[in-house]
Amino acid sequence: MKDKLFAVVLRHPVLILLACLVLTVIATAGAKNLVFKSDYRVFFSEENPQLVAYESIQNIFNKSDNVAFIVIPANGDIYTSEHLQLLNQITTDAWQIPYSTRVDSVTNYQHTWAEEDDMIVEDLVTEGQPLDRSALDRVREIVNTEPILLNKIASVKGQVSLVNVTVQLPMIDPVAEVPEVVAKVREIQQKYMVENPGLEIKLSGIVMMNNSFAESALKDNATLIPIMFGVVVLTMLFLLRTFSGTLSTVIIIAASIMAAMGMAGWSGMFLTGPSASAPTMILTLAVADCIHILSTMFYEMRRGVAKRAALLDSLRINFQPVMLTSVTTAIGFLSMNFSDSPPFRDLGNIVAVGVMLAFVFSVTLFPALLMVLPVRVKETKEDDRDWTRSLAAFVTAKRRILLPGMSVIMLLLIALLPMNQLNDDFVKYFDTSVPFRQATDYMQDNLSGMTLMEISVDSGESSGINDPAFLKTLGKFTDWLRAQPETDHVSTLTDTLKRLNKNMHGDDQSYYRLPEDRELSAQYLLLYEMSLPYGLDLNNQLNVDKSSVRVVGTFKNLTSNELVSLEERVQDWFASHASEYQVMTTGPNLMFAHISQRNIKSMLSGIALALVLISLLLGLALRSLRFGLISLLPNLAPAAMGFGLWYLIDGQVGLGLSVVAGMTLGIVVDDTVHFLSKYLYARRHRGADSVAAVQYAFGSVGRALWVTTFVLVCGFMVLAQSSFKLNADMGFLTALTILIALVVDFLFLPPLLMMFDKTKIDAPAKTVQGVQR
Repeated sequence: MKDKLFAVVLRHPVLILLACLVLTVIATAGAKNLVFKSDYRVFFSEENPQLVAYESIQNIFNKSDNVAFIVIPANGDIYTSEHLQLLNQITTDAWQIPYSTRVDSVTNYQHTWAEEDDMIVEDLVTEGQPLDRSALDRVREIVNTEPILLNKIASVKGQVSLVNVTVQLPMIDPVAEVPEVVAKVREIQQKYMVENPGLEIKLSGIVMMNNSFAESALKDNATLIPIMFGVVVLTMLFLLRTFSGTLSTVIIIAASIMAAMGMAGWSGMFLTGPSASAPTMILTLAVADCIHILSTMFYEMRRGVAKRAALLDSLRINFQPVMLTSVTTAIGFLSMNFSDSPPFRDLGNIVAVGVMLAFVFSVTLFPALLMVLPVRVKETKEDDRDWTRSLAAFVTAKRRILLPGMSVIMLLLIALLPMNQLNDDFVKYFDTSVPFRQATDYMQDNLSGMTLMEISVDSGESSGINDPAFLKTLGKFTDWLRAQPETDHVSTLTDTLKRLNKNMHGDDQSYYRLPEDRELSAQYLLLYEMSLPYGLDLNNQLNVDKSSVRVVGTFKNLTSNELVSLEERVQDWFASHASEYQVMTTGPNLMFAHISQRNIKSMLSGIALALVLISLLLGLALRSLRFGLISLLPNLAPAAMGFGLWYLIDGQVGLGLSVVAGMTLGIVVDDTVHFLSKYLYARRHRGADSVAAVQYAFGSVGRALWVTTFVLVCGFMVLAQSSFKLNADMGFLTALTILIALVVDFLFLPPLLMMFDKTKIDAPAKTVQGVQR
């Protein structure tokens, strides 16, 4: 069947070119349906328990997605009349941001005080209000004594303040909604920075984080893919010294990427940070097929074989190993469907399709191109100085040292694997060149962190929040939470009630405590809510029937392990002190903190299934259960060794790295399959013993494996330069794993084969010269 295919391809290359072109154009047309979804929620499946809890709290209380204007005056003092009026203007303009439902700042803080029997509620700083030194000192004193403001809206030192805008996206068209909000936010930022030289405004918040996911991915696609194309072209030109072969390879890469992305568009997928890196991976993987076919073809042509015959021979020899590596690589990527994070599932599916398209194109379009384009190779004799022959001689001579030596090194590195910590810091998903990361780091250092935990406490009865016992428990929890070393700020209803109780007793400081009467609490809240302006009510803290409250803790930028530990302490506190109340903890940070651990567990199932399928496939293809089992060691070890080395490099395994094992499982099979196929070819068809067969494998495929590995490593190292940490870490560890795979297949697999494959053959063993094709 394959011989008929090759005959048609080589006899009618122009027809094949036209057919492939038409199919590629049809598939690529689906790319118009691809849109980028910039919402952190896309990282979580609909059944994710943390997302379910988060959406539940968001439905009960107001949405908490936000944009934070970090306003830094030139003179380092927010308590000047000019700056406070400027804050007033920014606060007013912030209401014009699309989908904004609330704006909080120092100036519109609803300050309350008593005037005889009346309670006055008004903005702390009204527009146009003259502020002399005594008025400014009063504003500073109120801010520094009001827990709602201090360390959340204004810093203790008074050098920076926040204008926090709550945004409720309708989620009808999330592709357009986030950019729409960000465009208006940046317009406000630039307006005030231009009008006020020396003023600096940084932008943080959940909405800006969402936008950074999109911008980082789009930036990668605009820069990394062109760079990677350049790396591939230059590397192939330098190593293979063929313009026609390089051009043909680039066409295969382009066709594979365009068709795969187009098919993703036809299937209804959308792009996210991880899935947007699919073209980068398809690019590097498509190179491998072409290099193996080119290497064998050039090997034949250097020995005087005509181009057509050399190409036909190359296709026959490489069809099975190229197909095997493509299928096993696709299986490895398809195992990412066990991931708990949809973007990584999409990434796996897109790359799996791209890999199989690359295989189809490499055995049809690629040889057709080579037949049409001029290919000239200088005829040469076999070079005894070829480094692969020297390496083969070294490995066969030192096999009794290499096998135990490599085994020890492999075991030592694998032993480091469990020492890695499952940990994440979602702010550090972005490197320090990203404005969102810069703003959030500044906010952490000068005001408060961005790590939030939303804690819903349900009293179990309507109006139960006014129960003195409930309020007392809530007050104790608030005090406990504020005392935790990670805490920067706590927003809680008890602070408001204490202030109202003091106001209603003539601002007597001794009454700054929680009301002890249920009716009194209800009356205070009713009076206060009736006095509040639109958008500044208590719906962000209370549900409709006043049965539950939301406490929001703001913490230093914590890692996932630290945040999960804090969550456990919160749950333990309520279990010990208030088990009668129903408590739910959630928040975007907490969702990311849990997903890495869930992803590791789900990916283990995928890897196990992929291993079974790959082992069966290799056993059948190699027609030997023994060699199928032998191949498992060099296929499994590289990923384990890579993670062991990662412990020495970083030691933190987060969301991006949790899929690397499944992703690289198929890639590293390439080296093993090609080496084993050439080894078995020499054993079965050339009558070589195990030593000569190893030498033959090195001579026939060693250079191709090295070139392929070099190109793949360079490609993934380009991805490692991404400003998006998920992609950068994934690219670096993948490159490291692929490099380790080559070392294992060159220095461990051959001695292993020579040790376990001592089956006698009928024909006398031949030297490597005798078995070289």
